[in-house]
Amino acid sequence: MNIEINDLRFTYPAGVEALRGISLKINPGEQVAIVGQNGAGKTTLVRHFNGLLQPTSGSVLIGDWDTREHSVAKLASRVGYVFQNPDEQLFSRDVLTEVAFGPKNLGYEKNKVDELVKRALSLTELNNKTETNPYDLSPTWRKMVALASIIAMDTPIVIFDEPTTGQDAVNIGRIVNVISELKKEGKTVVTITHDIDFCAENFERVIALSNGQVLLDGPARDVLGQEEILAQTYVDPPQLTRLGKLLAFKETVIKQDEFLQTLRGSR
Repeated sequence: MNIEINDLRFTYPAGVEALRGISLKINPGEQVAIVGQNGAGKTTLVRHFNGLLQPTSGSVLIGDWDTREHSVAKLASRVGYVFQNPDEQLFSRDVLTEVAFGPKNLGYEKNKVDELVKRALSLTELNNKTETNPYDLSPTWRKMVALASIIAMDTPIVIFDEPTTGQDAVNIGRIVNVISELKKEGKTVVTITHDIDFCAENFERVIALSNGQVLLDGPARDVLGQEEILAQTYVDPPQLTRLGKLLAFKETVIKQDEFLQTLRGSR
């Protein structure tokens, strides 16, 4: 299911022009990271994907649906959105009820709901917490509950808003595993992130925004290697990329295994 954005412009009621003519296409199954400084337009952009915001002008197509012609509830069958702050998303009395709400609300049959919930709980390692109130869990586990509630909806497109913020290394590992599984299933995954190392390790395509416009868009290696251009949106390349340049590597490296392989070959 494609995401097609055509000359998208959006101005907030206070008069702030947040998006200034963005045109993009995200193909089915792509893993895309959107980066840029605060105020670059990242969250404003992705909130158009599920109808939380509507274009001032231009259009957003999710498959063959124009988001202006469908409700947020309807778009929820195609686009799952994991909020940065799970407390903005959670409302049920226990984890099981929370995770089951989405697929039930989409009208799936009981057997399918049970199957989707079981899979989501397993992926997020929540099997032993199903009877717990989400607000009795730590912030890291509440993040996993929010994530599981979206996974259970089985949408073809999943959006993560700053998934690693406030998370420890163990939970980031869980999130990485979930993204890997979604990729295997052919899901489109779009993330907003300031965590450039996380971005480099897990996403194939990077879109850098600045002042509501696309500054760079392409394969992660190409985009993250353009230090001078990225600096315009106050984004630094990954640590390994910068270290590789200091060591005079001929090729841009963005992942740990690439760095080690290049380092061995240079000796």
